[in-house]
Amino acid sequence: MKFSITGVNHKSAPVEVRERLAFDDHSLSEALADLKRRPGFREGLILSTCNRVEIALTSEDHGAATVSVDEFLADMRHVQREWVTPYLYHYEDDEAIRHLFRVAASLDSMVVGEPQILGQLKSAYSLAKEHGAVSGFLDVLLTRAFNVAKRVRSETDIGESAVSVSYAAVELARDIFGTLRDKKVMIVGAGKMSELAARHLKRSGTQQIYVTNRTYERAVEMAQLFDGQIVEYTRFVSFLPEVDIVIASSGAPHYIIVRDDMKKVLEARRNKPMFLIDIAVPRNIEPSVNELDNVFLYDIDDLQKVVETNLKGRMTSAEEAEAIIREEVERMVARLKVREVTPTIVGLQEQLEKIRLAELARMRGKFGTLTPEQEQALEAFSKGMMNKIAHAPISELRRQASEPDGHHFIAAVRKVFRIGE
Repeated sequence: MKFSITGVNHKSAPVEVRERLAFDDHSLSEALADLKRRPGFREGLILSTCNRVEIALTSEDHGAATVSVDEFLADMRHVQREWVTPYLYHYEDDEAIRHLFRVAASLDSMVVGEPQILGQLKSAYSLAKEHGAVSGFLDVLLTRAFNVAKRVRSETDIGESAVSVSYAAVELARDIFGTLRDKKVMIVGAGKMSELAARHLKRSGTQQIYVTNRTYERAVEMAQLFDGQIVEYTRFVSFLPEVDIVIASSGAPHYIIVRDDMKKVLEARRNKPMFLIDIAVPRNIEPSVNELDNVFLYDIDDLQKVVETNLKGRMTSAEEAEAIIREEVERMVARLKVREVTPTIVGLQEQLEKIRLAELARMRGKFGTLTPEQEQALEAFSKGMMNKIAHAPISELRRQASEPDGHHFIAAVRKVFRIGE
């Protein structure tokens, strides 16, 4: 039995290729059913995200498994096999296990340490289990991958720091206010950056989000995503005294919040602190606003510096995580090799037990009737003898299971003791 992972990701293929190869929920079920019918298939899983499409396989024949993945992707995504093959990477056995653990721990992600990939991998596992595509070896391996990811999260700081501008903005707000649950937030503009910031705010517990945008329809769409309330664009400045945090990301070519406006806002708030995040280019908030007491203003360059600092921190954490991965891969490989040699050990014990029982039966004919005490002594003697004979080869089988050429010794033992014949 062999284990492999074949696929494409953000490093091996451009987005237009990943889009062509990606599976949605409906096509994923069909693909799993098709994968199970492929020659050599034993177990399989399909992981499909915006940044990767990977097929993990256990199979009887290594060569057939590699070819079937090429053909499988070409058939299922209606592309030429020659078109898809150059973008594919392929890992086998120990390297495949290492890759799986790195993916689960978010070390192979576009943003190292992002938490989404683990949830996506768990969903892929659940779907494969539901379709009967995962059992035995792959089940054990994926369960271990989830535990490795948990260990990386708990023993390193890889997921602690913000590494996107929108997330950094929210983290800074949390540093200033402690909790965001009772804070009111105004989002000015309804672009992608604003949407991402609003998502982070919602996950941080923010309950009251207000949205304003020059185009009213887009403001409505944005507000619906987060159960937000709409504020008319023409009156959002007069509404600012009601909010604690402002995220500005509109496409206006000039300042839409100026120093004089903010002085009035602070007077109305009785100098309660305000946090202003300007992630627009060109900037939406006049920089001199930051000179006012109780105002904390950050623009996109400030946030980018925070992100860069955090990324360096994540890289340090990633090195720690890689050490954990190496340790876990070695442990897993050793465990799997012992597992592979177990049938040989069991076969050896069974063969020796057959010999012992046959010899006991032959000797009983010579001894005649034995007392219960004699029977018990003979049974103990014969078992003790066989255990001593078996001890050395069984210990060596377990040791050789972890050696590169150990399969030669295992094959010799099977041949000498006629295991499996």
